[in-house]
Amino acid sequence: MKNKKQSVVILVGPTAVGKTNLSIQLAKALNGEIISGDSMQVYKGMDIGTAKISEQETEGVPHHLIDILDPADSFSTADYQGLVRNKISEIAKRGKLPMIVGGTGLYIQSVLYDYTFTEEANDPAFREEMQKAAVQKGAESLHAKLAAADPEAAKAIHPNNTRRVIRALEILHTSGKTMSQHLKEQKRELLYNAVLIGLTMDRDTLYERINQRVDLMMEAGLLPEVKQLYDRKLRDCQSIQAIGYKELYAYFDGFVTLFEAVEQLKQNSRRYAKRQLTWFRNKMPIEWFDMTPPVDMELKKKEIFTHIAGKLQL
Repeated sequence: MKNKKQSVVILVGPTAVGKTNLSIQLAKALNGEIISGDSMQVYKGMDIGTAKISEQETEGVPHHLIDILDPADSFSTADYQGLVRNKISEIAKRGKLPMIVGGTGLYIQSVLYDYTFTEEANDPAFREEMQKAAVQKGAESLHAKLAAADPEAAKAIHPNNTRRVIRALEILHTSGKTMSQHLKEQKRELLYNAVLIGLTMDRDTLYERINQRVDLMMEAGLLPEVKQLYDRKLRDCQSIQAIGYKELYAYFDGFVTLFEAVEQLKQNSRRYAKRQLTWFRNKMPIEWFDMTPPVDMELKKKEIFTHIAGKLQL
């Protein structure tokens, strides 16, 4: 019994599919505490654009890894892995069930598997050279370089996420292996007794919900939220690469109209949702549940709860 794996529930899915509300109901039913599985909700002051849960919406369910960093701070997959594994232990010691809820696939995967990082693959001079190339030739040219060398990694990394593009190139440059090769060589055994639940939805309905969510974000004050970051002159930060922030930066820079920025935000959000679904379906053994309206939420909650209870023998 000493080696028995810790039970963990994972709830994933694309943006706007309805993870937050369902996660609260499940956490109450399962005596759980929630760990954010979103790479951007760690940042303070980035509430509207990341669809961060409010204190009232938590309904008393403890949430972790939200509002722990300043937007100027960097935050890596390795950082997330260490913090979450510690939180899982803390929550379990309190007699509660740890639940990870979010849509940042690589972060969640790094926690669940024996996923080690290639910190030894470092070349500051090469990194600086790539950073200069990104400034001179643009982020797209750097992403094209990665696509030619490591197509799989390029598909998983957004062209605007220059930091991660450079890191993937640096790993290849220093180790002679692609990031994808490093990942494939790692053990694929789950470290936890994990139940992985995925929420999905008819594509057209999901896209409509995403568009509506962006409109609601704008009404809720997304523009002034981004302006505060812009006025701090935050530029080459990981946080500003988040969807909802970079598009409005382009508006403040005078490159696009506000209408164009919002339309770009909607399009980028839809594309991100599509990438999320593809990534989760290819990378982890997830049990999928369709949330396409009209759906009886109470019945769906019971169905998912029963599935989890059966898997964890509750």
